[in-house]
Amino acid sequence: MRIATWNVNSLKARLDKVMWWLDRAKPDVLLMQETKLADAGAPIEAFNQAGYELVHHGEGRWNGVAIASRCGIGGVVTNFGETLRPEQTSDTGDDQPQAEARMVAADCGGIRVVCIYAPNGRQIDSPFYQAKLAWFDRLVRWIDQNIPPTTSAVIGGDFNVAPAGIDVWDPAACQGGTHVSEHERQALGKLSRAGFVDAYRLHHPEPERYTWWDYRAGNFHKNIGMRIDHLFVSKPLQQRVVWAEIDREARKGKPLPSDHAPVIIDIDSPGHPFDAGWSSAESRIAARLRK
Repeated sequence: MRIATWNVNSLKARLDKVMWWLDRAKPDVLLMQETKLADAGAPIEAFNQAGYELVHHGEGRWNGVAIASRCGIGGVVTNFGETLRPEQTSDTGDDQPQAEARMVAADCGGIRVVCIYAPNGRQIDSPFYQAKLAWFDRLVRWIDQNIPPTTSAVIGGDFNVAPAGIDVWDPAACQGGTHVSEHERQALGKLSRAGFVDAYRLHHPEPERYTWWDYRAGNFHKNIGMRIDHLFVSKPLQQRVVWAEIDREARKGKPLPSDHAPVIIDIDSPGHPFDAGWSSAESRIAARLRK
């Protein structure tokens, strides 16, 4: 089974890109974040025509998560099993995590998959940052209560946290900002204590492999990025992950790309082969950085 996660940065704006990528990588399950759609606007028919069922949890302008599966969808849970709380402010998108569509879970092909879109945090010691930490506590509490250690499970999405120094282009330059702070990394580390492991690192110990690059200043071409999108697998799946990759090619070209790249894992056997583009990019990236 191939499982992938991708912050699509508006499913409406990137639908053509997502359809292109489904044909390119042929995942069995795709977790999507930042769909920016209400449930009524979810492109269910487009996914059905591509051979996928779609479950969507959204609110409209902000956030939004979805699971597309071609191996069935059941046992759906949204927002940790609770109704979204009423929104109290309308001009921001990540200050009220309990009023925001950031979590959906389902059973797909015998694996429990959890798709999450963690709050950004914006600035350390701000209300947004405190809300982010509280949201992570809620996530881990729900996992402890609902996913027994013997369950084959994958938790994937945009966590908005780079786990270590090798997951950012320049640890010194990033110091003092969100995504790399000690408290955020401790919050992410609670997943490890809950029995989950970073599936990408099972196969890729090397640095300078990122999933997000700012659109500005040619950062993608310079490889100035962060690895903030992850797939965590439970212990029953760790030995079954046979391949993992970040599809750099999906971050460029037409149709209009997201500022994130998909993260992919294969369980039990390799999926459809494709070139993620890292080998061909390494020399070009090094040359640009020297300049």
